Amino acid sequence: MPTAPSAWAGVDRADQQQPADDRLGQWWESFGDAQLTSFVERAVAGSPDVRTATSRLRESRATLASTRSTSRPTLDLGPSVSASRNSRETGPSGFTQVGGGGVSRLYDAGFDASWEADLFGGIRSSIDAAAATTEVRDAELQDTLVTLAGEVALDYINVRSLQQRVGIANANAEAQQQALDLTQFRRDAGLATDLDVQQARSNVESTRAQIAALESQRAQAIHALAVLIGQPPAALDRELAEPRDIPKPELSLAVGIPADTLRRRPDVRSAERQLASQSAQVNVARADLRPSLRLAGSIGLESLALARLFVPGASFFSVRPTGNYRVFNREQLRQNLVVQTERQRQAAATYESRVLAALQEVEDALTGFAQEQTRRDHLATAAAAAQDAADLSLQLYTAGLRDFRDVLDAQRSLLTAQDSLASSSAAVSSDLVRVYKAVGGGWATASMVDTGLAEENHPVAR
Repeated sequence: MPTAPSAWAGVDRADQQQPADDRLGQWWESFGDAQLTSFVERAVAGSPDVRTATSRLRESRATLASTRSTSRPTLDLGPSVSASRNSRETGPSGFTQVGGGGVSRLYDAGFDASWEADLFGGIRSSIDAAAATTEVRDAELQDTLVTLAGEVALDYINVRSLQQRVGIANANAEAQQQALDLTQFRRDAGLATDLDVQQARSNVESTRAQIAALESQRAQAIHALAVLIGQPPAALDRELAEPRDIPKPELSLAVGIPADTLRRRPDVRSAERQLASQSAQVNVARADLRPSLRLAGSIGLESLALARLFVPGASFFSVRPTGNYRVFNREQLRQNLVVQTERQRQAAATYESRVLAALQEVEDALTGFAQEQTRRDHLATAAAAAQDAADLSLQLYTAGLRDFRDVLDAQRSLLTAQDSLASSSAAVSSDLVRVYKAVGGGWATASMVDTGLAEENHPVAR
């Protein structure tokens, strides 16, 4: 099995302190966006994936309860009455004739009980396997909730990012339209050429085409968010119509050490419990190769006449200890043990792979978050410089001191820089979401889900 490193390579030692449970459990609240928090809560309540995972957990709990019952004695109450009539060819049956017509009746009221001794731990291993499977389903539900909260936040950030990028493109299109109007005026005055006008018009139309593409992406992002919370795609169009700022969280980070993350991540817990379940199945297969012992017995009342069913002499009992040793299918049982052992090895390999993938996901998220902040800072400086360049180039062109191509280049650079800055600002927030998701944050959503106990709360079980 892989060994967890002592520290993360992607963050400073100061950031590897143990995070506060409330902050990591409800990390979305650190963004200070009430609408984001509302969407996470609505997703937990309305997501079909959550309902599916919850149903699987309830199913597993019911299976566990059923499996546990196999370790206890069974007791059956079976009152009965039987009637028969012999043919004339076979003669009397030996029963005392009651009434006319040659009809014989037998009245019986008693209990049948049986119990299998768990000599080699097969029953106990079956219960352990069912219990581990229930823990797998619980971890899968947790993983669904953690993933859902992260996906909701990422889609919401994407919506706000696209809205901001549409606003930037509209502002640039307006500035480019003003430059086109100025160029047309200068051409009419003999100070510019038709080439300048057509280049300015091309610049404006290219930006408007980009706006159309961004609007399409914005609509698709809203649709994706609506489906995540269990609503039709267009259900949030009006609610998200008004643009808002990209959520900006606190940038201080406390992720804990790798070992804490592995214990916290539900997908790693699920793989570990799956390995435990399969290990128990190996023990079940091994116990099948050994003898079994079952004790059965009956006690009750029996009479040929209903009126005499409760007299002292009508009582009876029997005890039947039964041993069983499978002889003719030994090869089948041995091969089943081989099959279960190989499945155990596969589960162990899956667990190891899941641990390594979890460590990689955290390291990638931490590195991306740190580097994107640096990139955003550089883009902010570049965007400010591009704005100054665009303003200056237009002033110089108006004064006849620069060629119009300089204005076009400056405007295009400004749009690119501002759009990249908006995308990078969103990426910083998105990368922090990925960090929280990678370290297993978001378990507070579990308190919003009523899983219930199958044998107590299920309407069929009641």
